[in-house]
Amino acid sequence: MTGPTAQRLPSGPSGPGGGAATGRVRRGGPGPVLLAALAPAVWGTFYVVTTELLPPGHPLFAGLLRALPAGLIALALTRTLPRGVWRAKAAVLGLLNIGLPFPLLAVAAERLPGGVAATLAAAQPLAVALLAVVVLRERLSPWRLGWGLTGVFGVGLVVIGPAAALDSTGVAAGLGCAAAMATGVTLTKRWGRPAGVGPTAFAGWQLVAGGLFLAPVTLLVEGRPPAIGAAAALGYLWLGLAGGLLAFVLWFRGVTTLPVSSVAVLVLLSPLVAAVLGALLLDQVLGPLQLLGFGIALAAIVAGQLPVPGRRDGRRGRDRRCAGRVSGRR
Repeated sequence: MTGPTAQRLPSGPSGPGGGAATGRVRRGGPGPVLLAALAPAVWGTFYVVTTELLPPGHPLFAGLLRALPAGLIALALTRTLPRGVWRAKAAVLGLLNIGLPFPLLAVAAERLPGGVAATLAAAQPLAVALLAVVVLRERLSPWRLGWGLTGVFGVGLVVIGPAAALDSTGVAAGLGCAAAMATGVTLTKRWGRPAGVGPTAFAGWQLVAGGLFLAPVTLLVEGRPPAIGAAAALGYLWLGLAGGLLAFVLWFRGVTTLPVSSVAVLVLLSPLVAAVLGALLLDQVLGPLQLLGFGIALAAIVAGQLPVPGRRDGRRGRDRRCAGRVSGRR
């Protein structure tokens, strides 16, 4: 197997490493955003798949089959392994993006109503907006924070029922899941991808790293794997191929090529898709308040893809001042 060596990447908009061959911020129309949005949309199918197809009581085993086989398939297809410093970076990213969120989300889902757990996970854009200040050295954006809060509020209206209860351990796990994913997304943007490494190999590294972390945890917590019938096999195949391989390839491609705050707000699609599928397939009713929240969350997602108001004009003003200084020197 071959793999590129870790290289010193040129500086870019997101700091050292952020200007890799695939780490530049691109604004080539809605295509890249729509492709990235497919990932959280597919993740939104997990609730229906888990409740209707998979054996109960084994969420970690489902996460393991979602990560490790998909990662091994990606490595077999690309024949590319991380080398040098990227061995450690891939391990860190795999832990933050996959290894930690899966068990934390399982704990949150077990101890909290599903709507509360989904709302806590939807706090990821807020964490990314704050981490971007520290890790990517971006200015704190009230625009991003405001729409992030609006999106969480909208998701809460959609998925939280009147009987929602809070559990301190569950809340901590849900917030920990959001924090781990936000840190992973921000570091992915910070480091970019090594030159010559495509999104499939990059996703494969992280899926394998996350799966190797999950394997002993799953064995210790859940013991022997469950019996797998035809319906469960279909569900696990969907989780592994669509929710693992395809979704994470598209997700990491989006993270490394689009503005990090714009990508982070797309995670709001996951609970929205879950709510729609619940209404269409499980006869769950979306009332007027939930439909209002749905519209609010969609507005936050769209607003998250727009340039921050005033920032472009500010850049033009700085360019004009710089041009004036140059002409004055002449």
